[in-house]
Amino acid sequence: MSDSAPPATAARPAALIGWRLLALLYDLWPVLALWMVAGTVFAVGYTLAGHDPHENIAPFSPLQILLWLVCWLLAGGYAVTSWRRGGQTLGMRPWRLRVVGVDGRPPALRALMKRYAVGTVSLLLGGLGFWWAWFDRDRLTWHDRASGTRIRREPKSK
Repeated sequence: MSDSAPPATAARPAALIGWRLLALLYDLWPVLALWMVAGTVFAVGYTLAGHDPHENIAPFSPLQILLWLVCWLLAGGYAVTSWRRGGQTLGMRPWRLRVVGVDGRPPALRALMKRYAVGTVSLLLGGLGFWWAWFDRDRLTWHDRASGTRIRREPKSK
């Protein structure tokens, strides 16, 4: 074996799980702001409908389930719109992460929506789809595989 031959593991890209989790943590803040706006709208509407202003929306009631659905859709709208308009959410920018298609081009809207949906399932299962990347031969998460998208780390700009 020559000295110039790279080790077999060098061909495998880093799983980037740490970068992805940092991006998710960073993205929590704008999403939380959207959720607070939605919660405020629901609380004001609940009060205007004649309920006591100090009374909470009942747990697991149809109205609370609707609020959860609206929050999930708002988070999805944030993510998919960000990915569609440049491949990055606010949380992905500091770590130079970008969502691309398998061919390296911007992914289709349908692929991005599928990415968000499968990513949600992954998070609901304790991040299992993210941790899967440590065992995947190509270091891909469930939502990478399901949507035909990839996370690419951009080189530093000068």
